[in-house]
Amino acid sequence: MRMEARRSAAFDAIIGEDPTLRTTLARAALVAPTGVPVLVTGESGTGKELIARVLHELGPNPGGPFVAVNCGALPRELAESELFGHERGAFTGAAVRRVGWFEEASGGTLVLDEVGELPIDLQPKLLRVLETGRLRRVGGAGEIGVRVRVVAMTLRDLQADVSRRCFRDDLYYRLAGFCLRMPPLRERRGDIPLLAAHFLRELAGEVGDRHLDAAALSALTAAVFPGNVRELRNTIRRAAILAGQRGDGRIDVDALELPPAAAAFRFAEGGEGDAPVPAPAPVPLPDDAIRIAGRSFDEIEREVFQWALRQSAGSRRRAARALQIARSTFCDKVKRYGL
Repeated sequence: MRMEARRSAAFDAIIGEDPTLRTTLARAALVAPTGVPVLVTGESGTGKELIARVLHELGPNPGGPFVAVNCGALPRELAESELFGHERGAFTGAAVRRVGWFEEASGGTLVLDEVGELPIDLQPKLLRVLETGRLRRVGGAGEIGVRVRVVAMTLRDLQADVSRRCFRDDLYYRLAGFCLRMPPLRERRGDIPLLAAHFLRELAGEVGDRHLDAAALSALTAAVFPGNVRELRNTIRRAAILAGQRGDGRIDVDALELPPAAAAFRFAEGGEGDAPVPAPAPVPLPDDAIRIAGRSFDEIEREVFQWALRQSAGSRRRAARALQIARSTFCDKVKRYGL
């Protein structure tokens, strides 16, 4: 009975009935109680953080601390101190002893977000802590025992990083005791109406009751969201605010403000039963821009981003504008593909 209550609370925040998503959740429920290290992969905005929370709440120590660290935001020169702590006087500016994130998370779960961004020279030290359950603070004389369930998350292809020797293979296999992949929204379009309805319920107290008309719902379901669920939520929020001008709470296609690159089609003006009008054809790329025969989606996408960077002389801002996507999304993809 207690396990059932924990399960429903942990899964409440994850909306969707797509079989791929449900399979990921079922696998998470199976591995969570074991305490095995888990590597969660997926694009930005797919809900990796929610899966990490599920693993904690269904894990062996749900009452323990839940500590999330963005490895990509750790200053290189302070990364070891942030993770493992330091003693007073260990380096210039270390005026007091500091407990690191591993000690903070002891007895619970430590989430290493964007673990692929860790400096290569720090990775052996992380590996040793994972293998022995003991750490040494920077400047410390003795070792300290820690009991931590580690969940690593990344949007990078760590196996490719291992092949390029910018991520240690022994650390990868230690972190990837069990792998979970969060599917992107384009692979579970059938969940978009469920997610949209959920977000509108969340926003009701803030902006009032809103509903999508049939044309808007169809356009939303067919649209492409590079930022995945996070971008969809922002789209719904913006549309809900704009719909306040109408007075009837109806969100139409115009209120969605889907960018041309993201909208698969637009509806003609008129009744809700009007047939969809295909979007204008995209601007053709030069013949040498991409070769798509026999390529996977990720290979094609990586080459598109490479081409955009070349055309913009390395400027990520201009490249993102050329592809009509947010700069933050473009930067996430550049990191993922190691460009």
